[in-house]
Amino acid sequence: MTSAPLSYEVTGSSTAGGSASIRAGLHDIPIDARWPAGEPSGDPGPAELLASAFAACLIKNLERASSMLPFRYDSAEVTVRARRQDAPPRFVGIEYELRIVTGEEQRRVDLVHRNLRQFGTVYNTLAAVCEVHGTVVAVPPAPAPGG
Repeated sequence: MTSAPLSYEVTGSSTAGGSASIRAGLHDIPIDARWPAGEPSGDPGPAELLASAFAACLIKNLERASSMLPFRYDSAEVTVRARRQDAPPRFVGIEYELRIVTGEEQRRVDLVHRNLRQFGTVYNTLAAVCEVHGTVVAVPPAPAPGG
């Protein structure tokens, strides 16, 4: 069964000199659009935004998998590293480590990881054009105080 494609829309604006922002959802996200790049502005550029979209995909799909499987976890953190080349300009690889605080067995953690790879829209889109690999690490929950 195939459903109609979903649509997403963001808007962007800039002023001469590189001051720019993207409007996504209800939020304005300042971005670094200066050229040539000089001192870091502290704002994310397009590469960091792409890596952020990948991280958001993993986190959102962890929540999806946790409700569908079900899979219990307390919290999660993800680190994403995107590698690019200059000629031709493109991304050549994405690496990630997702750390989940959970008491679930390793086989269940592996099942969640399989779901993240299979059902992540951003994950699958990037995996179609560059090498994507990573790990999911189960971190045991801290013992309850006094226990």
